[in-house]
Amino acid sequence: MTTEAQSVAAKLKSSGLLRSQALIGGKWVDSYDGKTIKVYNPATGEVITDVACMGGKETNDAISSAYDAFSSWSKLTAAERSKCLRKWYDLIMAHKEELGELMTLEQGKPLKEAIGEVSYGAGFIEFSAEEAKRIYGDIIPSPLADRRLFVLKQPVGVVGAITPWNFPLAMITRKVGPALACGCTVVIKPSELTPLTALAAAELSLQAGIPPGVVNVVMGNASDIGDALLASPQVRKLTFTGSTIVGKKLMAGAAATVKKVSLELGGNAPCIIFDDADIEVALKGALATKFRNTGQTCVCANRILVQEGIYEKFANAFAKAVQSMKVGDGFSEGVEQGPLINEAAVKKVESFVEDATSKGAKVLVGGKRHSLGMTFYEPTVVTGVNSEMLLSREEVFGPVAPLLKFKTEEDAIHMANDTNAGLAAYIFSTNIQRAWRVTEALEYGIVGVNEGLVSTEVAPFGGVKQSGLGREGSKYGLDEYLEMKYVCLGSMS
Repeated sequence: MTTEAQSVAAKLKSSGLLRSQALIGGKWVDSYDGKTIKVYNPATGEVITDVACMGGKETNDAISSAYDAFSSWSKLTAAERSKCLRKWYDLIMAHKEELGELMTLEQGKPLKEAIGEVSYGAGFIEFSAEEAKRIYGDIIPSPLADRRLFVLKQPVGVVGAITPWNFPLAMITRKVGPALACGCTVVIKPSELTPLTALAAAELSLQAGIPPGVVNVVMGNASDIGDALLASPQVRKLTFTGSTIVGKKLMAGAAATVKKVSLELGGNAPCIIFDDADIEVALKGALATKFRNTGQTCVCANRILVQEGIYEKFANAFAKAVQSMKVGDGFSEGVEQGPLINEAAVKKVESFVEDATSKGAKVLVGGKRHSLGMTFYEPTVVTGVNSEMLLSREEVFGPVAPLLKFKTEEDAIHMANDTNAGLAAYIFSTNIQRAWRVTEALEYGIVGVNEGLVSTEVAPFGGVKQSGLGREGSKYGLDEYLEMKYVCLGSMS
């Protein structure tokens, strides 16, 4: 590794946060057959470390561990669970720099952005600690004088949580925080590309006093781990963030044991910029939502729809701003964009840009691999994009901003909704009536109005149509980990 990467790795190892084993039943264990997988630094291609590569057997043991721990964890008072979560939050925040460095090392995002994710991710633990004490039931007025009707909310049971590589901490905490607050126990399967942040967070959960078996982490063979989680009748809930294709397979597999399922799947976010928008606000918002995490987020603006009256003006200003973005290793000062996660991601971006240009689109800025090599790709702006191009139909999941022209408000709404996805959408307009009309007409679970960064632990995050089921974050996110029990109490005289 480079000197800087070696220094970071050595510091993390000495702090006990650089883990390479899985966590099952409160113990750090190797895979049963001794297999390992390499974790790479995407900025350099160098190996950070080898981690245990696990499959069905280890996952079943993790499930058993979580199932055994459920009986005691679920019986703790909400106040006791809240205290454990609060300690976990405090430890994450106390180690936010180290966790940010670890995230940059294995995922590639700029260090400032990584540390920001740690604070954002920790927010889900803090919010869950607070909401644990506010899981209320209900009393229903009975139609009969000798009966009393109650609704209890109880934890669903063992939860399988499958998370992606693009947000190695936040995608875990926004699932695990509410699960634990409700009294559930968890088996986490982080991405094999970025398991180190998950393992560090799990280490801190032990230090926080969360009992053994409540939090388990297994990584390795994705299909074997997923199959074990689906097949086990002890796993009563599956929560997944990732591609729509995989989400559909998990949803089908969960049918055999009729598990509860939450799915946060792919998006195709439109960013609609009307000709009455404040150009500076629209530029700032579009840049933030498009190029955050090198365009590798499910709520990134995948299509930027610009009204014809300001199309040229906006395109030129946007291209100028994109051209000035600094690309580089996430540890370098002032870097705004890091590498893509791997070679496959770069090839996908290249194929989408090639498809667009072959059909008449024009590259204003970028459009090729960066001179830094590896998996760096130039921040790119493409004009003349239409609905027949891949850039319009599918998520590019990279630093490519396609600009599409529209005439009327009705055209914009039609273009925005012309997709199977429905996760996030963005509107830029100074007309309040228009903003409300379009917001209500958009078929999306999240809408940002004159704002490009919409994610927060206090609001419900999730989509409609084929972007998923359920919500994460906010008080509504806790309901995903609870069952309602109706109690009819008759006369005892």
